[in-house]
Amino acid sequence: MDLQLLWKRIVRAARLDVQLYEEVEADRSALGQASVVVILSSLAAGIGGMTATGFSALIAITVAALLSWYLWAWLTYLIGTRLLPEAQTSADLGELLRTIGFSSSPGLIRVLGVVPALTGAVNLVAGIWMLVAMVIAVRQALDYHSTWRAAGVCLVGWLVQLAVLALVFSLLGPGGHSQ
Repeated sequence: MDLQLLWKRIVRAARLDVQLYEEVEADRSALGQASVVVILSSLAAGIGGMTATGFSALIAITVAALLSWYLWAWLTYLIGTRLLPEAQTSADLGELLRTIGFSSSPGLIRVLGVVPALTGAVNLVAGIWMLVAMVIAVRQALDYHSTWRAAGVCLVGWLVQLAVLALVFSLLGPGGHSQ
């Protein structure tokens, strides 16, 4: 993996560079890089939250972030291509995985949450920044003209994802295992 290219793409994604999202949408070899971005962003969240959650949560946060990335991309794909497509919408799951993966780039700042006084503010800024990046990523991957439609697809996907995760966690119960 070309680390220099990866770093440049992370910076461009965080700068909300529309052309970067077009580039990774078309680059079938960028799925590994997108996965790395999600892992790094998740690790940054875990490290930033260690003062509140401890080291043991680092692995759980990383795994949960990877699973939610895939789930949200899959839901976004279904909603964006089947329920709310525009006339020119054409995409596959890989395109959404790549673009949404890179939209996690702003999440790298969550590592600054390790400073307890900054945790809340950093997570708020990172969350909003990542959401804006995701709307751009979805708009580009689904070839939408409307940013509002992309935002709507992200919102509906997020709500469905929350419902699915709530169901899974309720089935696992408070001890983290099925009852």
